[in-house]
Amino acid sequence: MAVTEAMLSGVRAEAERAGVFGEVVVRGGMLVCRAKGPEAPASYRVFGEGGRVWVSLVMADRWLSESIESDLMHTGDKIEDLVAEELAELGEASAEVRVEHFRSDDLLFTFRTPIPASAAGSVAGVTRWLLAYEACFRRLGDMGGEGDQG
Repeated sequence: MAVTEAMLSGVRAEAERAGVFGEVVVRGGMLVCRAKGPEAPASYRVFGEGGRVWVSLVMADRWLSESIESDLMHTGDKIEDLVAEELAELGEASAEVRVEHFRSDDLLFTFRTPIPASAAGSVAGVTRWLLAYEACFRRLGDMGGEGDQG
């Protein structure tokens, strides 16, 4: 499924309306939403790759990524379950959530999830997945900023 400029513009408007991101821009066929909380730069992205629509969180700072991993390790929570809970809160029909975590070729620590076709075809569906990602990760590690744990 291709990600169109119209789709990205629609999700951008909804992301701005939600008020949970810093700067929100469309560039290079991708929606980039700056995370508000962390001291180190991080951004949420919506993009197309391999015929799918993806939502991701990326950061260059290894310590920020490790703070998220550490929280998950200490709580025993599975990131997929946490994202699914946020999706349910936003009214998204139950969906299987798969989160990939790796360091990309451009040296960014990346968490990313393919959005199911049932949600990827609409601005509302993609927006729910983006907002669920933000709500989930905001509570992990140092994503919420200093003093905003849990």
